[in-house]
Amino acid sequence: QVQLAESGGDSVQAGGSLRISCSASGFKDNDYCMAWFRQAPGKEREVVARLYTVGSKTYYSDSVRGRFTLSQDNDKNLVYLQMNSLKPEDTAMYYCAADDRWIGCPTVQANFRYWGQGTQVTVSS
Repeated sequence: QVQLAESGGDSVQAGGSLRISCSASGFKDNDYCMAWFRQAPGKEREVVARLYTVGSKTYYSDSVRGRFTLSQDNDKNLVYLQMNSLKPEDTAMYYCAADDRWIGCPTVQANFRYWGQGTQVTVSS
């Protein structure tokens, strides 16, 4: 059974940095897509970053490219999202999602079967 768990959410000031992580367990092999979605109050959930473990390919939305960076620790089955130059508009609940059915990484949340419980990131101005 695949399980995901996020950690590291916190409150920071604008311009600051934060690293959140997602631990994944239960995948048969290291061949899956992990994505970070976020949802702010009153807004739709959006994908901000994706990592395809085969080849460690990463993808970022325009809103975070250049500020957020994905990395993975295969030994610990962890994926990190390093967030720099944070802005108040980055405030949201951040969710990690994963699926191993695809070659590559989808962008639509309906294509992800496994989800974590979320971790709150709050950026104050």
